[in-house]
Amino acid sequence: MKSRLVASAAISALVLLGATGCTFITPQSTKIEYAASDGVNVSDKDGPIDVRNALVIANEDGSVGNFVGAIVNPTQDRATLTITLEGVDPFTVTVSAGQTISLGSDEEPLRIVGLDTKPGATVDIHFQSGDSAGVTTAVPVLDGTLPYYSDLAPEGD
Repeated sequence: MKSRLVASAAISALVLLGATGCTFITPQSTKIEYAASDGVNVSDKDGPIDVRNALVIANEDGSVGNFVGAIVNPTQDRATLTITLEGVDPFTVTVSAGQTISLGSDEEPLRIVGLDTKPGATVDIHFQSGDSAGVTTAVPVLDGTLPYYSDLAPEGD
């Protein structure tokens, strides 16, 4: 009788371990960071500012676009982000300590004249803040055909 009780407990423990043990060796996909929208996240480990959901909404021929994204300053100091595209004058955005500026929502998007990238492609944009050298990231270029991007499409093409 005692051996049956021990065997029953051992089998129960093995079943329980077998049913739950996979989480010890399998990577959890909920811990993988990714951009949850159409844009990309940009993080410069050496700079104070991060950019979230960066994308460009362009006109049909890709000559004019609006840069949209959230610029996050998690530091205790005011910081400036410089955004550079080839062939276009650089943009600067200053963000107060601990604040976020949402271009295209809270603030007007940055208008890029001379974009030269059609919707559906990506454009290399260099993001630099603080004393860092900055990072260059391929940012998606979309158009305003989706209803939630229609208000962000450049006007007066």
